[in-house]
Amino acid sequence: MNARAARTAAATGTSRLLTRPMLLLLVASVGGMGGFYLLLSVLPLYAATAGGGGVGAGLTTGAMMLATVLAEPAVPWALARFGHRAVVGAGLLLLGLPSAVLCLWSSFPLTLGVCLARGVGLGIVVVAGTALAAELAPPGRRSESLGLYGVSLGVPSVLGLPAGVWLSDRLGFEPVFLMTAALTLLALPAVAGLPARRATRGERLSGDPDGRKGDPDGRNGELGGLSEDPGVRNGAPDGPLGAAVNRSLVRPTLILGAATFASGVLVTFLPLALLGGPSHLAVVALLVQASVAPLARWGAGWWGDRHGSSSLLLPAVLAVALGTAGLVRLESPVMVIVSMVLFGAGFGAVQNLTLATMFERVPRSGFGRVSVVWNLAFDAGMGLGAVGFGLLIDRTGYPWGFAVTAVLLLAVLVPAWHDRRYVQAETT
Repeated sequence: MNARAARTAAATGTSRLLTRPMLLLLVASVGGMGGFYLLLSVLPLYAATAGGGGVGAGLTTGAMMLATVLAEPAVPWALARFGHRAVVGAGLLLLGLPSAVLCLWSSFPLTLGVCLARGVGLGIVVVAGTALAAELAPPGRRSESLGLYGVSLGVPSVLGLPAGVWLSDRLGFEPVFLMTAALTLLALPAVAGLPARRATRGERLSGDPDGRKGDPDGRNGELGGLSEDPGVRNGAPDGPLGAAVNRSLVRPTLILGAATFASGVLVTFLPLALLGGPSHLAVVALLVQASVAPLARWGAGWWGDRHGSSSLLLPAVLAVALGTAGLVRLESPVMVIVSMVLFGAGFGAVQNLTLATMFERVPRSGFGRVSVVWNLAFDAGMGLGAVGFGLLIDRTGYPWGFAVTAVLLLAVLVPAWHDRRYVQAETT
């Protein structure tokens, strides 16, 4: 048994993954991301059917992701200033309540305004949640903890993505807008049990929400005196952009950005690309992709703790590329579903593997900055994918657009291969 496996075996026998703070974080994340995914494919349909066309559909996702990218760098400061409860609560409200405004007025500028507000809420929830999930992880089980957190982000997509499209087709758009607002409000009570500030050792290991058991005097808010987890590489540059300028994070960031570029294309345009095809094919395709991704994300976390996260990056990126390429055959329902299985498996794995890899390469003091960088890459990729594909398909059509996206993904196999060699060189 190698050193990594020995540490994992010791940790899993003595530490609990699902503590009370972690459980409440998962509940809040499910509510927030449920509100996000319920409208993710609906708002592009809403904009397109209102006369915006493909460009308007792409702009809805692009505007939301732009606001997310702009908001995310400020989240660590807000957490330090106001605490997890206030910040995550504000994020949930921004994700849900603005959608209800669309029941009162209908205009494309207002739709973009709602998307911008939702983007700020999304940036708050994902950055705060990612950093807290890493902090709450017991020793030796960080990848698995991130995988569990990833499931809480993925499960809402299993229901929300297809349900939003199906409900808007059956009931109209307004009921879906109201459901989104209600879902995020229902998650607010869980926020009251989140840590008031950054997690402490007592909070991670004992499940004490305020860290009082491990920090009776309240002086450990910045994890003073705690040693780094085994396997964390020290020496990352400090400062506000410390994680961003760590060269070992560049390749995982590029890989994630490319995968989410393709995801932005799919969630925005697949329902439009399949209009006029077999009934409910878009709903089934989104359901399949959304169901496979969180399982792959959790499975990749389990593998990463035992064998290293970088070892799976290359096949994960290949699965994303092949899944996207398969959508060239939009006329074949079987090919569409198979493509969504491949894409979901690869995309879920890429999310966990890149995040765990980046956390491994910084000290614990850099977790907040890594969370920002990872989420910036995720959301920027998704927004660029939606806007760029919207401009492209007016000239090429959907099949050629998916082919071009697949070629871009194949190019990312190069940094994935180099990252694997980098890790092998570091461990020998």
